[in-house]
Amino acid sequence: MAHASFNGLRVLSLESRRATEVAKLIRTYDGEPLVVSAMREVPASSNKQVFEFADNLMHESFDLVIFLTGMGVRTLLNVVETKYDREAFLTALRSVKIACRGPKPSGVLKELKVPVSVIAPEPCTWREMLSSLDTEFGESLGQFRIAVQEYGASNPELLSALTERSRQVTKVPVYQWALPDDLQPLRECVLGIANGSLDVVLFMTAVQVIHLFQVAEQMNYVEELRRGLQSIAVLSIGPTTTEELRHYGIIPDFEPSRPKMGFLVNEAAQYAGRLLDEKRSGKASSVVSPKDVPASATRQVLEEQPAPVRRVSPSTSAMAGFRDGLAAFDFLHEISSRIASADSFHIVLNRIVDFVSALIPCDSCFIYVLEQEKLVLRASKNPHADVVDQLGVQVGQGIAGWVAQHREPVAIASNAANDPRFQMFRNLPEDHFEAILCVPILCASKVVGVITLQHRSPYDHRQQEVRLLSMIGFLVGAEIERARLEDENVELSDRLETRIAVDRAKGILQLDLAINEGEAYRMMQRESRQRRKSMREIAEAILLSDELRKMRAAPEEKPAKN
Repeated sequence: MAHASFNGLRVLSLESRRATEVAKLIRTYDGEPLVVSAMREVPASSNKQVFEFADNLMHESFDLVIFLTGMGVRTLLNVVETKYDREAFLTALRSVKIACRGPKPSGVLKELKVPVSVIAPEPCTWREMLSSLDTEFGESLGQFRIAVQEYGASNPELLSALTERSRQVTKVPVYQWALPDDLQPLRECVLGIANGSLDVVLFMTAVQVIHLFQVAEQMNYVEELRRGLQSIAVLSIGPTTTEELRHYGIIPDFEPSRPKMGFLVNEAAQYAGRLLDEKRSGKASSVVSPKDVPASATRQVLEEQPAPVRRVSPSTSAMAGFRDGLAAFDFLHEISSRIASADSFHIVLNRIVDFVSALIPCDSCFIYVLEQEKLVLRASKNPHADVVDQLGVQVGQGIAGWVAQHREPVAIASNAANDPRFQMFRNLPEDHFEAILCVPILCASKVVGVITLQHRSPYDHRQQEVRLLSMIGFLVGAEIERARLEDENVELSDRLETRIAVDRAKGILQLDLAINEGEAYRMMQRESRQRRKSMREIAEAILLSDELRKMRAAPEEKPAKN
């Protein structure tokens, strides 16, 4: 596979949030970046719909909430907090079914300890979202009252399909996309494309396409923009952005192998030069002539007769960046900041899972932690609420157990189930996957756990990926051990406090009821079972009752005489 390089091509990106990162990536691949913000985020015109949603959610008026963006989750919570109690809202959210469009909203919800029922797979369009909902809920979707968190603009296709399938659909807009305050940089982009002074344009959202053409329309330069796009490499990050390009009569040259910024830039660097030569020599075209398609019928004709959009092979092993294209320095900063965060055990593990999954493409990621000669599944990329913290693997059992025993990585490219070390676990659908990469997590030369990546299709793990995951195992071992010991200390402290409270409560019952210690303990046990409260809660209730009785019995202090 060819080394990824733009070879000095002028590359335009209309990214806003990650402008610095995309510019750095383009330079990494020897391109000349021009990064111009095409949009800005503004609050919704009114918070009324958010407040109505929160109120209805807490009154159990929804069965399913669909989150479309991670930023939307955070913004929604920030708005709700201005009127309602945060924990009351999160408790209500945990009581309904949750669906997410990809890993970003699900990652935020994980941090908030909100369980997610459905995660739409890549490329995370409304089609994958709908298909995942149909698969998970089937005909029962027809009885659901659904709320949909929107981002910037409504998705009429998704809303229409949900309306047909469900009892009720409610839109919850939390922010909007607007044109930048200063339009001059976008005007210069339109002129640059029109006069041929740019070579490649990267579209990473549908809104970038819309705003670029809005500015061109204000300039009366739409046709010039279309003609300019005919002679440069036009790349779309995924199907949703491609659909918007088609709406304006443009067929992108290709979509990346995965709908991620790093993959888009890497694969653009690999193929843009050849595409550019083809287009400028007249061998290829990415634009449907507006003469052939009336403006009023552009969307309809393009949707009825869509031209194929190429997908490319996976990113080259010479890829200079990590974690969706960040440079090595940023990679080290990212993982060191996570290690230094001193979060609780499961938050640490879930962040490592998210980090590893972004670094190395995979369909499943597990972290097992060694506890008393047994590997316990403590974190998973995919929702496995029934087995996380429950499934245990003996050291030496299965591939994960073999890795823990021998402290060596295992990389299997295909037919993983045929490996003699493989062991089936019925609760884990990932066991049907083809390829596996498993490495030990080490701390002070001791194995503290195992990281396992799995792939649905055969996948030949490059040596760079094996070494990278092994390095992560070395780096995070101490943090995992710290977080585990801290959790154990908290648990031991809690158990000690519980024992002290129970002993004090038993003493009170013995004195009040003239019974022995065993009878007092059994009495508390019965109360615990009948009231479905913990022994500590029962003990604390007895202690509180005793304190209140003593306060009532104590003589009131008389005022001092002069």
